[in-house]
Amino acid sequence: MTTPQSIEPEHTLLTAVARLDDLRTRESLAGFGSDAEALDRTETLELLALSEVVARKAAYGRQLTVRAAREAGASWTQIGAALGMSKQAAWEAHTRWIDAQAEVFGQPGRIGFDEEDLAAARALAGEPDEG
Repeated sequence: MTTPQSIEPEHTLLTAVARLDDLRTRESLAGFGSDAEALDRTETLELLALSEVVARKAAYGRQLTVRAAREAGASWTQIGAALGMSKQAAWEAHTRWIDAQAEVFGQPGRIGFDEEDLAAARALAGEPDEG
């Protein structure tokens, strides 16, 4: 069965997007006088799973960039503005990501944060009202 977990290790964000784009293009062209064949059930499920993989990988990359912005001295107000949200919403999303990284630590195929990494990530995140 095709699941995000089964195909995620096979793809980088770029390869997942490329495959998703290929399947989505075929799906949209099929039946409109194109030579493109309609997707079968397996490909349709792959398309759905790839959509989730792309969303997960993009979200992970986004939080790594938020962390880099904090390391570079950006405020939560600046980060929130860059993300099109409030500083509070940006901070909350990032702290949820930090907590999720702590939860996956030690799981097979996952890296996550150990206690030292967790403390450092929380210290870097600070509070949303801090400069």
